[in-house]
Amino acid sequence: MTAIATSVLALAGCASTPAATTAPKTSVSGSIVVDAAASLTGIFDEIATDFKKSHPGVTITFNYGGSSALATSIVSGAPVDLFASASPATMKTVTDANLAKGTPTTFVSNTLEIAVPAGNPGKITGLADFADASKKIAICAPEVPCGAAAVAVFAATGIKDKPDTLVPDVKTALTQVSLDEVDAALVYHTDVLAAGSKVQGIAFPEAQKAINNYLIAPISSSKNLALAAAFETFILGKDGTAVLKRAGFTIIG
Repeated sequence: MTAIATSVLALAGCASTPAATTAPKTSVSGSIVVDAAASLTGIFDEIATDFKKSHPGVTITFNYGGSSALATSIVSGAPVDLFASASPATMKTVTDANLAKGTPTTFVSNTLEIAVPAGNPGKITGLADFADASKKIAICAPEVPCGAAAVAVFAATGIKDKPDTLVPDVKTALTQVSLDEVDAALVYHTDVLAAGSKVQGIAFPEAQKAINNYLIAPISSSKNLALAAAFETFILGKDGTAVLKRAGFTIIG
């Protein structure tokens, strides 16, 4: 995995920063589909519940998954109204196809953290353990943001990682840890918090070498751009960012 080129996470030229304001009530109606990075699972649902309090009757359907797979499906014509990616590189897939409505907004960041099963049976102490072939290790596949971040960290530190499994998204990695199927996985700080007592988190200083920036943009082919834009504004506003901050994200802007 370490032979792969260093992370493209540094690509951030298409980003802008959000305004920290609460979305006004509007007359939007109907339904939208939101594709969002797996690490936003549940968090966007909570924000949607708050949004619906001032916009009763709207329907918001979420597809959560690896950002690269979601971006590919959008480019392939999937009916999506709003996209939230976990890296500039995966958002670039959409912008390069001229499918983003306007300039994507960088709204939060996240950092990697080591997740181990409760009690740490594998006796993991830090990132160097990911080079120990006797440990059972899970890492996200390099094409998804959590995997790209791992590539960048290992390349920067010179650690020769030896994963037993490459998973399609960060939630799969976290599940393997919580089920005690692996000794450790690289996930996001927010995922460790969300898992509660099912896993333990081990922070490591090298994580600062690959911080993930998240971007959001309506999709230009949306059949309900008004609702997509209104929900995006709510996410970027005071109420939405409060939920994101409680989940452990760093707010940008």
